[in-house]
Amino acid sequence: MSDIIHTAAPPRIERSGTATKTYAIFIGLGLVLLLVAPLFFYPIFLMKLLCFALFACAFNLLLGYTGLLSFGHATFFGGAAYFTAHVVKVWGLSPELGILVGAFGAAVLGLIMGFFAIRRQGIYFAMITLALSQMFFFFCLQAEFTHGEDGIQSVPRGHLFGFIDLSETTNMYYFVLAVFMIGMAIIWRFINSPFGMILKSIRENEQRAISLGYSVSRYKLGAFVMSAALAGLAGGTKALVFQFATLTDVGWQMSGEVILMTLLGGIGTLIGPIFGAGLVVALQNYLATSEFPVTIITGVVFMVCVLLFRRGLIGEFYASRLGRKLGFEHRR
Repeated sequence: MSDIIHTAAPPRIERSGTATKTYAIFIGLGLVLLLVAPLFFYPIFLMKLLCFALFACAFNLLLGYTGLLSFGHATFFGGAAYFTAHVVKVWGLSPELGILVGAFGAAVLGLIMGFFAIRRQGIYFAMITLALSQMFFFFCLQAEFTHGEDGIQSVPRGHLFGFIDLSETTNMYYFVLAVFMIGMAIIWRFINSPFGMILKSIRENEQRAISLGYSVSRYKLGAFVMSAALAGLAGGTKALVFQFATLTDVGWQMSGEVILMTLLGGIGTLIGPIFGAGLVVALQNYLATSEFPVTIITGVVFMVCVLLFRRGLIGEFYASRLGRKLGFEHRR
């Protein structure tokens, strides 16, 4: 896995004025497409895609911009799903408060897990996150409020702000879209802030960042908690969309899926994980009824992308002639 991450190292992208305009055009077109998408596609599929796209972007905040490979992000995604489902169904909280509780709970889990994990680097960091994630999985299996293998079922969507009925699929879709856009705005602001610039310097040369006087451990922990909170935002939203939270959300396979999504799209790029999530979710959705195992198809796609697109689909686009023509200059 370390070899794969090395070959898929994030490209360094310089954005000229042309690139900024191109980005603005792409974002505008993307927003328009998302607004009209329910007219052409199944809304539940679109909502699932948006939830996992936000999850992948949250994970990319840690891997692509900080250089930390976590095998335990399912803890935050699934943990938030359980927290949101419980407080909405049992406590009767509104959906917006339920999602905030899920994101806050994920941030707390991220603080605890990150406190122990950031003390190590490389594969040791990854193994610690995996071990802690498995501990949380068995906690969810035994805890009373999670209902074990049955999970929390029949979670009510409720009324947003007390008057918008989220049981209506259209209302729920635009609510999920709003959560996705808010999450992406937070990520964009985070990576373009001075804090984000320091994270990039840590990714590029940690020892130099230390020599400049930065408290690398604190910055890593801050990135870990922010990534966990945003993953929790996605997980809590997903629990409302499908109206349940199960052990599948906290299993190690979920952590593997988000790594796959991020690598396919391109680590260290803002929109790469969105494309990666879209590819994986689309494969799972449209091949679910086929007799051929979806996991085999997904594995083949992953191998092809690693061999042919080492920077991921979007990373390779940025490095291509067309990408440079649009204003993205790739430094080798």
